[in-house]
Amino acid sequence: MATVTALVNERSVVIFSKTSCCMCHTIQTLISSFGANPTVYELDKHPKGQQLEKELKGLGCKPSVPAVFIGQQLIGGANEIMTLHLKGQLVPLLLRTTFIPPQMLTGERPRKITKHRSCPLALLGSGPHA
Repeated sequence: MATVTALVNERSVVIFSKTSCCMCHTIQTLISSFGANPTVYELDKHPKGQQLEKELKGLGCKPSVPAVFIGQQLIGGANEIMTLHLKGQLVPLLLRTTFIPPQMLTGERPRKITKHRSCPLALLGSGPHA
């Protein structure tokens, strides 16, 4: 469990995933849609992927992915995350552990950045202001 614990302790939202897992992608998209920025470890690409998968199974993750940790606590897999979401409990849980921009919660879209002559990047015609 030491490897999983070390990775989870580094970030507020961690998802263990596999690139071939459609539910993993769905859970990543859902959590990201609220403005959270989860750290995602793809077990099939990670050098210690097999060890991580074994540790996750030892923690009770069956199947092993997706495995979601919020605030260094194992929340569970896709079923648990979807249940929290449907009960309206996922966003409050994310808010307690991570920064979510207010406009993501109100449904407002961030204002588009427009060119301004005094902005050096606008003069270059590149970058986020272009």
